Amino acid sequence: MKPYLLPVVLVLVFLNWSNSIGQTSPTNPAIDINGYLKLASEAANYREARRLTEDEFIRLSRETGAIVLDARSKERFDELHITGAVNLSFPDITVASLQKLFPDKDVKIFIYCNNNFKNAERPFPTKMPSASLNISTFIALYSYGYKNIYELGPLLDIRSSKLNFEGTLAKSIKRDLSGQPAPVDKFK
Repeated sequence: MKPYLLPVVLVLVFLNWSNSIGQTSPTNPAIDINGYLKLASEAANYREARRLTEDEFIRLSRETGAIVLDARSKERFDELHITGAVNLSFPDITVASLQKLFPDKDVKIFIYCNNNFKNAERPFPTKMPSASLNISTFIALYSYGYKNIYELGPLLDIRSSKLNFEGTLAKSIKRDLSGQPAPVDKFK
């Protein structure tokens, strides 16, 4: 090979290599974006008829066998949650954890998230609307075969909500004797 051709060959090899970067992605059978997008679309359509008012959420979640699921972190859950809710943090939603907590896939599951409550930023920090935990949780449960899911729909003021709350910050939202909401500066 002529000495002046070696740099040309090296440049051509480099260009061919650099052009191939990003054209093929590594495969992983445990990650399926197309399957996720398909199920997310199905779940979005299904979800529309399953969003509840506060009164509906309270009434239906009190039915025998119904479960209120809070998928926030354990730390936020311990600070404040709907009375009687169970906590399964979103990153911990797996085949095994769902099977253990909800062995019957027909169980009625009622979900809520950070974006359902205002004036309680500490226990319910606001997420971007498109990143709402309700959306992720609904899609995840739907993907795992749970179809009896209901979601608290509205944005509620924590101080005037009809829901009952428990946790380390629950006393901060109790009404005083005059019926006025207690100060919420502990939530900031």
